[in-house]
Amino acid sequence: MTEIQKDKPWLIRTYAGHSTAAASNALYRGNLAKGQTGLSVAFDLPTQTGYDSDHVLSRGEVGKVGVPVAHLGDMRTLFDQIPLEQMNTSMTINATAPWLLALYIAVAEDQGADISKLQGTVQNDIIKEYLSRGTYICPPKPSLKLITDVAAYCYRNVPKWNPMNVCSYHLQEAGATPEQELAFALATGQAVLDGLREQVPEEDFPKLVGRISFFVNAGIRFVTEMCKMRAFVDLWDEICENRYGVSDPRYRRFRYGVQVNSLGLTEQQPENNVYRILIEMLAVTLSKKARARAVQLPAWNEALGLPRPWDQQWSMRMQQILAYETDLLEYGDLFDGNPVVDAKVEELKAGARAELDNLESMGGAISAIEYMKSRLVESNAARINRIEGGETTVVGVNKFTTTEPSPLTSGDNGILVIDPAVEQDQIARLQAWRAERDDTKVAQALAALREAAQTGQNIMEPSIAAAKAGVTTGEWAEEMRKVYGTYRGPTGVSGAPSNQTENLDEIRAAVDAVSDSLGRRLKFLVGKPGLDGHSNGAEQIAVRARDCGMDISYEGIRLTPEEIVNAAIAENAHVIGLSILSGSHLPLVEEVIERMKSADLGHIPLIVGGIIPEEDARNLENMGVSKVYTPKDFELNTIMMDIVALVDPKPIAA
Repeated sequence: MTEIQKDKPWLIRTYAGHSTAAASNALYRGNLAKGQTGLSVAFDLPTQTGYDSDHVLSRGEVGKVGVPVAHLGDMRTLFDQIPLEQMNTSMTINATAPWLLALYIAVAEDQGADISKLQGTVQNDIIKEYLSRGTYICPPKPSLKLITDVAAYCYRNVPKWNPMNVCSYHLQEAGATPEQELAFALATGQAVLDGLREQVPEEDFPKLVGRISFFVNAGIRFVTEMCKMRAFVDLWDEICENRYGVSDPRYRRFRYGVQVNSLGLTEQQPENNVYRILIEMLAVTLSKKARARAVQLPAWNEALGLPRPWDQQWSMRMQQILAYETDLLEYGDLFDGNPVVDAKVEELKAGARAELDNLESMGGAISAIEYMKSRLVESNAARINRIEGGETTVVGVNKFTTTEPSPLTSGDNGILVIDPAVEQDQIARLQAWRAERDDTKVAQALAALREAAQTGQNIMEPSIAAAKAGVTTGEWAEEMRKVYGTYRGPTGVSGAPSNQTENLDEIRAAVDAVSDSLGRRLKFLVGKPGLDGHSNGAEQIAVRARDCGMDISYEGIRLTPEEIVNAAIAENAHVIGLSILSGSHLPLVEEVIERMKSADLGHIPLIVGGIIPEEDARNLENMGVSKVYTPKDFELNTIMMDIVALVDPKPIAA
């Protein structure tokens, strides 16, 4: 009997990191012991946006959505007893990617590793940060320069490392259609490769092309998502051959990792998310031609809050059962020659090519950022309208809502809660680090870093030297800010109403009535305090309020509580809405309320939206918050009527 030759499984990862470097290290080693085959590091928002843990903008954000890494000591602790030369590590980091890679290399050298053998990925895709995630620091052109610095350095020194993960994951989270996801991601890859062309000899450029990888989202529309992956494979091969002249098919491979869709996970009946995650994983594993190189799955309860180690283990076991118990890896591609699949793939490719041509006519991805952002906001609004109107069914949300109490969420609410003391502990360690380092060496390292940035040298070597000298994340990023400046990305929310005003007549009439009684148009200020860059919810609330006839004010992400209250005074706001998805709602809302009271604005209704556990919601209401909204409150029109009632309840009661 002929022995069947099985394919090797994809890298099995969980996206993890929280609280402290020590706690995250214990989590990593535990997951590796359970059979995880690669690491995927989640960093907290201060680390992602280039602030130290004691910066004013970091308040409430330390250790919440990932691990805080402020200096080399934190990075050493994070990878303690994990031999980096033998590990494949993915770091989801963008604006500060050169810095975190520098810290990683410094730790590897501490361990005695040959850095030329290091394997892994830094995401390092700043363009999608302007469009969907919001952890950018500098303007687009210098940010692109930093991406190419990492790629050029890795090409010469860490040849097995993927210097960039073109990330379409957050594009889908922000509402992208499959065609937009394909086109916007591929245009980003082209922008990076165009910038890299002059960095290496022409004969070596194909190898550099071969190091660009992708990080993709897989949604619930299984057939479309699987076909999308096959379209990605074909289109990338086409671009590499035709645009860049890469003749060796090895360097034209579409190499990608995936996390399946978190946007579609529901707070209502959260146990249903297990099936969603499994179905979405199949879209990126069943087709051998377009199979992911690495897979990480969210946990069933991520719409409720931070998953526990057991929840992550459950998602990991899902991957292991598919990879090791089934016969999937024993066969060739299951879909080759399928007419339905071929037709859908060609349809997606045609739509993506048309959008790519459109972006090219604008000068490419960098020049088209504002256009792409506005298209995403429009697409997301259309998606929400379909769910609200019942055109798109979401089980347990807008259909089949009758349910039994879930034993999975009884008692402890089924999530991991970060101890508030973590932030002060991290700050204390940071201050001790600063006190113990050689300030002269730090000053010299920062001066060399500044000179490299000013003169256009590759930033990686001086960043590694700065890491070893004891420079902190905030200090590194501040040098980038000084040289390149800071940037506020487009919100995608225009002042003009859209044409999507169907079924809004009643609300518009109520807004008009309240505005008449107020003597001016109802003013609604939407704010995003802290470092949370997930702006989809805030954008859609602002868009719907605008379409309902309210006078909206939305300045985008990353505002301090002080800036929000000052804006409320300047705008003479009637109601304030805060959107916070990073888990930092309690301290940030508390500060906003204190500042509102100090400014004699305590009478203005305050509403808050985010991933907020029930106990926290009660605490917010006790602080004085008028309404708390979580993902289960998907009917935006209901929220709009609530706003009208909060501003002037009498006309509504009448």
